[in-house]
Amino acid sequence: MESVVQTVGALEAVVLRAFGPHGGQVLFTRDTGQAMLSRSGVRILTALRLDNPLARIIVECASRHGVRTGDGSKSFILLLASLVRKIECTVCTDQKVSLSYTSRACSRARRLADELLSFSLHHLDDLLAVGVLPYTQSLMWEEVHAALPSLVQKLLSAFFHTRLSHNHCSFISRLLCEFLSNWTAKDNQPYSSLQFLNETWPALYTPVVGFPIDYSQLLEGQVIHRDFAMPSMLTALGPVKAIILTTSLHSKFIQTGETLEIKDKGNITHFSSSAESSLECVISNLCSLGVSVLLSSVKQSATVLALAAQMQISVVECISQEDLALFRHLSEATILYHLNLLCDHLNILWDFFFLCLRYVHIGFPDKQDLKPCSLVICGAGEGQTEQHVSAMQDAVRMLLITQQPPASAQPEKNSSIAPKHPPSPHNCVLTAGGTFEFLLSHALQNNSVPRHTDMISSILADSLLCLPRHIYSHKPLHFVQIQSKVVKCTHTCPMGSESSINLASECYTLEPGLESVFCKYQLLLAVLQCVSQLFRIDSVIHTCSRLKTIANISCKEEEREEEEEAKSAAIMWP
Repeated sequence: MESVVQTVGALEAVVLRAFGPHGGQVLFTRDTGQAMLSRSGVRILTALRLDNPLARIIVECASRHGVRTGDGSKSFILLLASLVRKIECTVCTDQKVSLSYTSRACSRARRLADELLSFSLHHLDDLLAVGVLPYTQSLMWEEVHAALPSLVQKLLSAFFHTRLSHNHCSFISRLLCEFLSNWTAKDNQPYSSLQFLNETWPALYTPVVGFPIDYSQLLEGQVIHRDFAMPSMLTALGPVKAIILTTSLHSKFIQTGETLEIKDKGNITHFSSSAESSLECVISNLCSLGVSVLLSSVKQSATVLALAAQMQISVVECISQEDLALFRHLSEATILYHLNLLCDHLNILWDFFFLCLRYVHIGFPDKQDLKPCSLVICGAGEGQTEQHVSAMQDAVRMLLITQQPPASAQPEKNSSIAPKHPPSPHNCVLTAGGTFEFLLSHALQNNSVPRHTDMISSILADSLLCLPRHIYSHKPLHFVQIQSKVVKCTHTCPMGSESSINLASECYTLEPGLESVFCKYQLLLAVLQCVSQLFRIDSVIHTCSRLKTIANISCKEEEREEEEEAKSAAIMWP
């Protein structure tokens, strides 16, 4: 138990300086000498070189939660440290357990961790329904299309305050809101649109190093991160027809690993001429179909490029699978089975310059319900640009988790907290700055729970307050003032009234933005599962094995062969 407390405390000291709206950035130096600057909890934790197996387990759990929800990895470590200390303090003050008996103390700590997890799985939904959800707001996704600041923009603004510089949070939140508005159809479900953006994210942005973040912008259409294999031959100003190739048009004379037996030179000449004539026929057929752009995922031969140039067909080769997948989705390409190709209409293509890079820019004029666009994300340095890209991707993941449809689940029959059919925390937002922790802690201390769980609810209520304490650590008086105002609102505002929903107007908080209730809910469950997993570890055994080098392996093989030869000689000897 002592090793768990020490390990969690060491990780807490690492992420604490970057936590909250006033947190700073962490500077790492890689082996190559390149500096990495970040406030992302996942990037900070994964950059650590950890030899302690307990620390690796904790970092793995926190990183897995951060990657899934896009947020909460630093809060994960801080809440975990608070819970571990509360469990240790409870075990130490227990008169029935003495610290001299390590096995008893560990058994008691393991039992408390399991009871905390069981309590949350059985009663947390009901506690949220009674003490938190009546004071939340529903995230109206239709407002993302409005010009005025919406709840989505406030949610993103508070999110970026913990990841980027405060001077750029409003600009980035507006830019991402416009990006989401273009990709979300008014009649479509926001969850499906966000899921599509999360899956195709590598093809939706273009990083540009050397410019400030204020130069970031949206480009209509799609940016394919490759240049033309030859100067563009396009002269039309209207829509053109393109074709996608996944294999080389020019078949190889012999494949790798095959053996060629030459009997007659005339056969080789005949094969070469027939291959070129068939290739010319294919290019001519493409030209007759009106194809003027050839998009290839593989590198085409010089013969294909020369024939395409003669037919004034532009070629873009070695396109990534992510870019091709996005193009297929947007173009709704038709499969031509006899050519094993994809073909469709698209807008005019042209070169687009990003400093010294040349990319292909494609437009889709037939999209009426959507406005496909690409993000151009700028940064002064490579590390800052990566930080901006990571923050935007995590924001999309956070919105995806918030908009996730609730799963149908049966209510707990033995739950003693009303109501029996609790509402879902999905799609709910709350004022940022510790409001969720204050409300849930108050609900744990004042709502009716089974008597045998009083100590468990007290441990959980006290541990939750560690997050707002760290947020207002620069001014501890604010912590007391805001906590008292939140508790006062729960008494003065009746549940279900319109005044109780808008808690932000009643409480003074440091952050004017919002935060996702469901992300907080997932964070608490993930931390409790990690605590239960840590206290189930009885001991850590360090093993030391001899390295198996090539020389050792070869020597052992030679010795084995000599032994086998000696045995066979002994058997054959008369």
